[in-house]
Amino acid sequence: MAPARLQGRPGVSEPARPCEGRLVRLADVQPSPIALAMAAGLSKDPHLVEVILRESRRVVRMDKGVLITETHHGWICANAGVDQSNVDADYVALLPVESDRSARAVRDRVRALTGADVFVIISDTFGRPWREGLTNIAIGLAGFAPLLSYLGERDPAGRPLQATILALADELAGAAEPVMGKLDRIPAAIVRGLTLKPSEEGSKPLLREPARDLFR
Repeated sequence: MAPARLQGRPGVSEPARPCEGRLVRLADVQPSPIALAMAAGLSKDPHLVEVILRESRRVVRMDKGVLITETHHGWICANAGVDQSNVDADYVALLPVESDRSARAVRDRVRALTGADVFVIISDTFGRPWREGLTNIAIGLAGFAPLLSYLGERDPAGRPLQATILALADELAGAAEPVMGKLDRIPAAIVRGLTLKPSEEGSKPLLREPARDLFR
């Protein structure tokens, strides 16, 4: 895996946000009464809280200065993915409106420029329940299946696997993050030598259905 110094080309969500115009100036935001009340309890900027609420379909948990929401995409994350890093002061960056579409656009552009048919992951940094530290996960992708199923295959002892489905796209996103870094302005990493199953289903299979979610 190697860094790709393609300045300004959206390979991960950080460059994808400004490239798609997903920047909001907080001074232009009018906080709602709900945002004002929540901001007081969270000790957060009410303008920021208003943006977070606009990017959310529901609030999952609000406590100790932390606001966890479900985004309109279905992702569960802090602050609806609204990011204050790597942007000018008084601005925030929002997640892409449709990350799979963003990934397809990158794939099509690379193909047009180089003739190479690459697979693309749009990633973002998320926290994890019951675990310290952050990791990158796939929020959009193009060209390959995000899950790798071993269901029905047998282990060395001959037992059939009944629950092993790897989140392959998330594993690749997490592995790429140390290569790109948080402060190095490297927007993409190139992965070589990996065989992937072609698919156009995007990132949706990574979302667990609410009926199968034990914590919802």
